[in-house]
Amino acid sequence: MRNTMLAATGLLGLVLTSGCALSSSGPDAGGGPAKDGPLKGATLKVASKNFTEQLLLCAITAERLESQGAKVKRTCGMSGSNAVRAALKSGAVDMYWEYTGTGWLALQQRQAVTDPHTLYQKLSAMDKAKNNVVWLPPAAANNTYAVAVKTEKAKKLHVSTLSDYAELATSHPGSAGFCGASEFFGRDDGWPGLQKAYGFSLSKDKVAELAEGPIYNAVAKGNPCNFGEVFATDGRISALGLTVLKDDKRFFPPYNLSLNVRGATLKKYPQIRTVMSPVSKLLTTSELQKLNAQLDVDGKTPEEVADQWLSANKLK
Repeated sequence: MRNTMLAATGLLGLVLTSGCALSSSGPDAGGGPAKDGPLKGATLKVASKNFTEQLLLCAITAERLESQGAKVKRTCGMSGSNAVRAALKSGAVDMYWEYTGTGWLALQQRQAVTDPHTLYQKLSAMDKAKNNVVWLPPAAANNTYAVAVKTEKAKKLHVSTLSDYAELATSHPGSAGFCGASEFFGRDDGWPGLQKAYGFSLSKDKVAELAEGPIYNAVAKGNPCNFGEVFATDGRISALGLTVLKDDKRFFPPYNLSLNVRGATLKKYPQIRTVMSPVSKLLTTSELQKLNAQLDVDGKTPEEVADQWLSANKLK
């Protein structure tokens, strides 16, 4: 998921020869460019990382650009942030969606900034100056860490915010059992920092370490935990009837989505900014939850979901 952004990946050359992740032909390549449009004559290379949301965004971007006249080569499903970032900087790809928190904490290796607007302003200015990478205005969608609980359980325990959870963990720790992945338990912007920021400490026997995927079902079933680490835009949140607790102290860093475009590409085809703006404006956290659920829960392909969503919003 999103936290794989921090993992180092292999050399770009290995990624570019790794096979199907970089395929741009076959039935998933879309219907081809429109005959006319503001991007007629442009050839653009769109990439993504290799998890559900990123594969969806890759398909949405490619189909949107094609509907505006561009010819698009897709390299969806590259292995991690470092690989796709290296491809962008080298010119092997022209654009991909990145998260502001990843750009700041992992790619620029800076300390956390909690205000989304400030983070975007600092990050976009720095990356443009250092690497000629343009961060287009971010979407409202924020795929940050979050803490979720079954909706019925939240009502029963009277918990709606992380401050409420901290109080529950202190007064009734038996009801505050928490599931998280190993990385979350080891990160400053994960469990250790969360306990410090909200002033609570849950004993180890009330904490369970699970792989990321099973956490959602564990929370839904209340076994072995009532609460758990999730990613805010994951489709299983709504599908399993979970509620995300409000981060009322704004502890978790923002991870807003922004389309990253090579400066040289944007200079040559400035229409990209206008063409992609309505897509970004529609991508809210709740909207991405619904779209991700169509893939992870309903079993649809990224191309199917992208086509239906773009058509429904009159963007193709």
